[in-house]
Amino acid sequence: MAIKTQTETFRGFGITGELTSQTAVECRFGGEVETVLSAHASVALTGAEADNGEVRYFGKAYFSVVYEDVEKRVCRAEKGVEFTARAQDESVYPALTPRVKLTVENVAVRREGAGVYLTALVGADITLYGEQSFEYLSGGDLICKREPVTVLCAHLCGGGTEAEDEFETEFVGDILMHAETAAVTEVVCETGILRAEGEINLSILALKGENSLVSFERLVPFRAEIPCDSASVGNGAEVSVSVGRTVLHADTDEEKGKCKITAEISLSVEGCVYEEVAVDGVTDAFSPDCAVSLTYGEAVSRGAGALARSTERVSGKAALSAPVDFSDTFQAVTLQRAEANVVNGENGKRLEGVAMATLLVLGADGSHRGIEISLPFSVPVQAEEGCRVSVLACGTSARQRQEGEVDAEVTLKICLQETQKGSVRLVSSAEEGAPIARSDSAISVYIPRAGDGLWELSKSLGKAPEEVEASNPDMEFPIKEGQRVVIYRKKSLQS
Repeated sequence: MAIKTQTETFRGFGITGELTSQTAVECRFGGEVETVLSAHASVALTGAEADNGEVRYFGKAYFSVVYEDVEKRVCRAEKGVEFTARAQDESVYPALTPRVKLTVENVAVRREGAGVYLTALVGADITLYGEQSFEYLSGGDLICKREPVTVLCAHLCGGGTEAEDEFETEFVGDILMHAETAAVTEVVCETGILRAEGEINLSILALKGENSLVSFERLVPFRAEIPCDSASVGNGAEVSVSVGRTVLHADTDEEKGKCKITAEISLSVEGCVYEEVAVDGVTDAFSPDCAVSLTYGEAVSRGAGALARSTERVSGKAALSAPVDFSDTFQAVTLQRAEANVVNGENGKRLEGVAMATLLVLGADGSHRGIEISLPFSVPVQAEEGCRVSVLACGTSARQRQEGEVDAEVTLKICLQETQKGSVRLVSSAEEGAPIARSDSAISVYIPRAGDGLWELSKSLGKAPEEVEASNPDMEFPIKEGQRVVIYRKKSLQS
C-alpha cells in the first residue's frame, strides 16, 4: 500500500533578486561657459516597472555648473534632463515590484564646438520583490520530525517628509550651487509605524563679493514616520531616503554684512518592514514499515538587521586633478562626498574608500580654477559580511603647507546595517521504498551510538519517539557511551 502524505504550500512576499545598471545622461550648456569651476548633477526617480526580461526606470537629472565667462566673471547655470533606462535580466517578469535607488557616480565635462557638455554616469541599484512560495510536507502516514523554521517576509511602504533649517552667515551676493546628501542614522519599527531619522548635509557655494567665493555647510536633521500596518515592535526594517526638491531663500542685510538663509528640503522615503513568519514544517521523516526516499526543498529569504553608526575624522595628503602652488588662494571647498566598502583586513574588518570634494582656488592672474581632490581612507569597523554601507562626508578642509601639496581633513559619518538571511530546508515529498523486515522476538536490546538524540535513536529503531521513551523512561539524551535500549513487543496468544 502506498504511503499517504500531506503537503502544504507557503506563500509570502520578499526579495527575489537584485540588479545593477548604469546609464549616461548628458546635458549641453552654451558657449558662454568659458571655464568650468564646478559641475554637479543630481537625479530623481520618477517611475519604474518590471517587464519580461527587464526593468525599465525613469528619472530626471538636474545639472548645475559654476563657471567663469570670457571676462572672468563667476556665473552659474542650471538645466534639467529627463531620461529612461533599462536593466536586463532573464529572471524578471511583470508581476515583480522593483525598488530602484539612483546615484550619480561621476560627472564628466567636455567642450565640443561652441558648447560645453556635462555627462552624468547614473548608477541604479534595483531590488526586486515578489511572491515567494515553496511546498513542504505537513503530515500523513510517516513518523515526522517537526521543527519550526522562520521565513522573512517583506512589507513595502513609503511616503515623504520635509526638513527645514534657518541660519545666519556672512554677507553673500548670490548662491551659486547647492548639493544635498541624506543619510539614515536610525530605523525603528513601532506599532503600525516605520520611523526613520537621519541627517542631510547641505553644502552651499556662494559668491561673496565681486570675485570672491565662499562655501559653507549645514547638517540638517530629519524625521519621517511612514504608516505600515505590518510594522510592530521588534521587526527588522530598512529605509532609503532620497532628496527631492530643495528651495533656498537668502535675505541679505548689506549694512550689517549678514545674510539669513532658509532651506526647505523635501524627501522621498521608501521603507521595507521584515516580518518573521514561523512555518511548522517537517525536517526529517521515516516509516516503520518500509524504506523512504525523501526530497528536500530549500528557500532563502532576506531581511534587515541592526544599524550601527560611528564618526571618524581622517586626514592626509590629497590627490589633485591639477597642480597648485603658493600663488594660489584657497577660497572654497564644495561637493563633498565619499565612497566606501567593508573589506577583510589582517586585524579584522575595515572600511576602505575615498573622500572627494571640489577645491576652488583663485590664481595670481585673478582667474578661478576648480580642482578635484580625493583622500583615501581606511578605518576599522565592526561589521558583518554583506552589510549595507552609508558614508556621509562633511567638514572637509584643505590647506597648502608645502608648495604643491594639499593636506585635507574630512569627517566621515558612517552607518552600517546588517543583512539578515533566513534559510529553510524542509521535506517536500516522500517516496516509498522496499519493505522493512519485522523482528518477531518479544524483547530486543539495541546498542546506540554515543551522542545520538531521541530522534536519531527512534529512526534507527523504526519506532515513534513516544514508544522509545515509554519503553526506556530513564534514558537520557544525548546518549552516553555504553547505554542499552530495550524494545518490548507485544505477543498475542492464539488458541
